[in-house]
Amino acid sequence: MLLAHLSDLHLDGTEYAAARARAAVDRVRAAGDAVDALLVTGDLADHGAESEYEEVAAVLAGLPFPVLTCPGNHDERRAYRKVLRDGASGDGASGDGPVDELRVLRRDGAPALAVLMCDSSIPGTSAGALSAGTLAWIDTSLTALPDDVPAVLAFHHPPARLHHPLPDRLRLTRPEDLADLLARHPRVLALLTGHAHTAAATSFAGVALRSAPAVTYALRLAWEGEGHADDTQPPGLAYHVLAPGERHLTTHFRVAA
Repeated sequence: MLLAHLSDLHLDGTEYAAARARAAVDRVRAAGDAVDALLVTGDLADHGAESEYEEVAAVLAGLPFPVLTCPGNHDERRAYRKVLRDGASGDGASGDGPVDELRVLRRDGAPALAVLMCDSSIPGTSAGALSAGTLAWIDTSLTALPDDVPAVLAFHHPPARLHHPLPDRLRLTRPEDLADLLARHPRVLALLTGHAHTAAATSFAGVALRSAPAVTYALRLAWEGEGHADDTQPPGLAYHVLAPGERHLTTHFRVAA
């Protein structure tokens, strides 16, 4: 099972952002049917405008595998749903609730993999949280899966420190709620996030955490110079591999140069 992973496209109507997004998607597209799905973990749009989501849809159109997405703090739920989810409503009758979705990937000869796309955005802020409703949905969804199907949780805000002041200041709040949930569900192999604009690998509550590099610009680390945004680096991406008989993901990071 091969899951391609992009994050932080920040499409905003500019050719700069569009060109970088096309380069990253084309790099994944070139892998053809080796890829089982493409995951994009938030900040698809930069301002949450419908026109930006139409641009997202155009960039991701025509791929020969499913495209799985979840919102980030730059995304706007109503416009996101209208363009990318065909207007599907969220919790209750309103389209303002979290955008959560479950997809089980299957391929002959490969292990099945459940991908839970979770909304960690808090409308109107850059901070992140998994709401009580989303946590309950994760708990119910994981419990209902067949015993032999492992899972990954995908959301925007990393719950662990990455040792840079910018993403650490805006990481997932109330991470202890997620840790408690993970303790009840050992089927979760990894947490797949974005937001930090850097390829990073660590762990949280004993579970692997993989942060995808950003498409729009790379985070300049503290020892790499002044300023946090480095747009001289090419767009980045990740590939996560789940092999038969294994209970862990192997991750490869690449650039679309």
